[in-house]
Amino acid sequence: MKWLLGFLALCCSAALFPFGGIARAAGTVPVAVSIPPQKYFVEKIGGRWVAVSVMVEPGANPHNYEPKPQQMIQLAAAKIYFAVGDPFEKVWLRKFAAANPAMLIVNTEQGIRKLPMDSHGHGEEAPRHGKSGKKEAIPEGLDPHVWLSPPLVMLQARNILDAFLRVDPEHRSDYEANYARWVTEIVQLDLYLLEKLSRRDVPREFMVFHPSWGYFAGAYGLKQLSVEVEGKEPKAAELKELIRHAKERNIRSVFVQPQFSGATAKVIAEAVGGRVVMADPLAEDWDRNLREMGDKLSAALP
Repeated sequence: MKWLLGFLALCCSAALFPFGGIARAAGTVPVAVSIPPQKYFVEKIGGRWVAVSVMVEPGANPHNYEPKPQQMIQLAAAKIYFAVGDPFEKVWLRKFAAANPAMLIVNTEQGIRKLPMDSHGHGEEAPRHGKSGKKEAIPEGLDPHVWLSPPLVMLQARNILDAFLRVDPEHRSDYEANYARWVTEIVQLDLYLLEKLSRRDVPREFMVFHPSWGYFAGAYGLKQLSVEVEGKEPKAAELKELIRHAKERNIRSVFVQPQFSGATAKVIAEAVGGRVVMADPLAEDWDRNLREMGDKLSAALP
């Protein structure tokens, strides 16, 4: 309970820091999100009526996340928490709810059928729209990176809109107009990526250190091959097999994200005469980031 005691001690200063130090216009809805791309999503729909706090800040790793005291103050004022299904939420969402019982918690990934983390490296294609058909419990070990698939983000967008209409019905027309505009932008992004990445009949593989891009790959006929083995660095024999596979499939780029070490990726890239390429699944400018990923993959694929 140490975190809660610290939170209560800090709450007395909340009045001095409107929404944790974030300038917030009168009448706006204070909300919190788990990761930076969600800030982009929420602001696209909320527009001028929202002030957004991000729990996992840019460059941080969700796998070892712990909230800062100032973030707990932000949560005390939040009306909505937009979750995304990241594993850290399994521990912290209960504590966030305890700190602010009046806060609405929205599981933005609701309605999306998730796949096992390792399935993307073994040929199972992620669904473009991912509807499960029913509300069901999410088992352990599933890939949380649904925000990297534009078709799946369309489902998340509807969940975000519904939350704003519930909490702030006064501005329904603005939220609905913003939602409609953003869906059009998502469709344009999807078409751009389809054109960029669907030029060949045979699906191609690309190599990543951490398997973050499975849903993205499945949406555009690609397959990701992960360097990590069940979240661990590959053993010598596994590393040798990865290098052999990369040479056999003419893979010359290994994609890494800034939240993880790129040392092993560099070893593989040097062994195949290739290069390490940065790809951040947590970048805040979501549209630009996915367009750049499409460009990088198009340039890297044989």
